[in-house]
Amino acid sequence: MRFTSVSSRTTGREATRKSGRPYFKAAVFCVIAGLAAKTMPADWEKSRDSAKTYPWSERMQLVLDTAKPLDYPRGGRLPLYLWPAMDPGDLSAADAERLVMESERRGVGIVCSWTPGEREACLKRSLAIARAQKKLGTPVNIDATRLLYSFFDGDIRTAHVDASGNAFFDESFGKGHKMGCPFTLDLKKDGIRERVEWYVSAYKKEGIDVDFIWADWEIDGPIEFNRAHEASKKCVRCREKIPGIDNFLAFQKSLRDIRSDLQRYCYASPVLEAFPRALVGNYAVYPHDGYRYWYDYFEEYEEGQPFIAEQNAKYRLWHNDFPGTGYTFAMPVVYPWARLFGWYDFDIPDYRWFYNMLRVASNAAKNTPACVPIISFVHWHMIDAEKYKASAPVPFSEKMYRELLWHMLLRGTDAFYMWCGAAEYADEVRILHEVWAAAQKYGEFLDKGVPVAFDAPKRPGTVVSALRLGNRVLVRRTDFAGGKDAVTLNVGGKTMDIPPIPETCRVYVVR
Repeated sequence: MRFTSVSSRTTGREATRKSGRPYFKAAVFCVIAGLAAKTMPADWEKSRDSAKTYPWSERMQLVLDTAKPLDYPRGGRLPLYLWPAMDPGDLSAADAERLVMESERRGVGIVCSWTPGEREACLKRSLAIARAQKKLGTPVNIDATRLLYSFFDGDIRTAHVDASGNAFFDESFGKGHKMGCPFTLDLKKDGIRERVEWYVSAYKKEGIDVDFIWADWEIDGPIEFNRAHEASKKCVRCREKIPGIDNFLAFQKSLRDIRSDLQRYCYASPVLEAFPRALVGNYAVYPHDGYRYWYDYFEEYEEGQPFIAEQNAKYRLWHNDFPGTGYTFAMPVVYPWARLFGWYDFDIPDYRWFYNMLRVASNAAKNTPACVPIISFVHWHMIDAEKYKASAPVPFSEKMYRELLWHMLLRGTDAFYMWCGAAEYADEVRILHEVWAAAQKYGEFLDKGVPVAFDAPKRPGTVVSALRLGNRVLVRRTDFAGGKDAVTLNVGGKTMDIPPIPETCRVYVVR
């Protein structure tokens, strides 16, 4: 569904606000943030100075040391999600409460993982944090990734079968990933669902609602890319059950429909049946315009897959699988994959990254209904640089990565989820948190504003993003080619002249 008019986006965003999603317990958040600012710092610093130790993980402490307390309250907006702020360890009730309050002062949401093994120990760890989050009125956040693996676990019963009766797997997704026949997975789905139901029931019994739950379920289940099409065309079961299997788009739709059904049945449904207001989603699942402008690290283009070309890029056609999942938030992936640097010939290296990443973010923002929050995965450092060194990729500058984050916020991203490796924690946390914390100054626009610009210029030039709120417009302008003249922004049928405003946002009034 597209929202092309200001009125429809406004209606959707107002509906979101009234429904409480993603504006969790806003009044409580403000009270807690105020109390934390008044009562925590002295005791906290005294405790750290005297003990020189902390009961949670080192990576969690790195977050507390790197991300400074907010100058502007988060209010009821979604928190910032950071990879090192996951699974802080076994904590007492008092330590969990102290950690949650310190994280809330920084606007950071702690996420706890549910695992299929050692359930009782995992439940104990996660409930310690969840009880503190409930007590302090902050969202209860869960990572369900490990519960969903694996449907394709090497079980021979899930293999493809050729015309001679021989079982085989598609191994084009990397070592250890034996991708099989999508029509065998009924064997696995009830067992996967039971894992989710077990934790959901435990939280329900405890009287704790899950507010946000996500998964990184990716290299598993039906996927149409790499050599999956070739494998299915050799499988007697797939040939029987997929009408027009030789047509890639028919094949893609069939696999994506099965993939959506699995995610809904095993994961989204048991969560939403217990917690109807929960935000439920999965990495890389989001509404879009029918094209995918990026490739994940395990994906390669195979001849015969339909695409549209731009310079050296091949943007693949992509079935819209979001509606069938039952998910309640969108999770685009906005990463500087090293391969994309060689796709473009722009003389300004930063624009090769910026252009593609803004296009991915804008694709999600433009096509996601305003009542569905967008929580975008982000990352600054290049991914897989060694694999694509022939294109001599130049790293994305910190300055322009910051600009990208601002433009994403002013195009409809509601929150960020940052992934990175341990060596990158400090820089990734610092940069993202500084932008996100500064953006809270414009909380009213983030809450209620309507995006009015989604274009990414085809050549390095001037990029403008904006949120409209009534007759006011919050604008960010970034120039890649030294632009000094005003540019025109269309807002609800009226034009505004936007002069250069380097590295800042400005509020204009629509006359």
